[in-house]
Amino acid sequence: MNWLRKLPDSRRHPPGLEWRLLCRMPHILMLGTALPVLAALAARLWPIEGSPQAVAATLKLVDIYAISAVTLHWTLVLTVSIACVIVWLMKGPAYVADAYPLPDADRPATGPRE
Repeated sequence: MNWLRKLPDSRRHPPGLEWRLLCRMPHILMLGTALPVLAALAARLWPIEGSPQAVAATLKLVDIYAISAVTLHWTLVLTVSIACVIVWLMKGPAYVADAYPLPDADRPATGPRE
């Protein structure tokens, strides 16, 4: 059984913005991950004035912001990547779907089905 039969007159559309974005996603992912991590590291290396409890609370807050920024960024990159793959697949050739015979194709049913 041939699952993927192409329609004879189907055509492929050239790749556009979705392909360029998909190729750049690894770089965008690395850069978007590195920036919050570098900010958290800079907060540890930068001298902070105050009591040890205040310094620990500030570093904890910076870590929470960095983790939430990385999580949000990864979610956005994954969502955009999925959208790019969907558009890329939709621009490909058309395929024949399996036929589904309707039981009332010749004369449509008038009442509710049971």
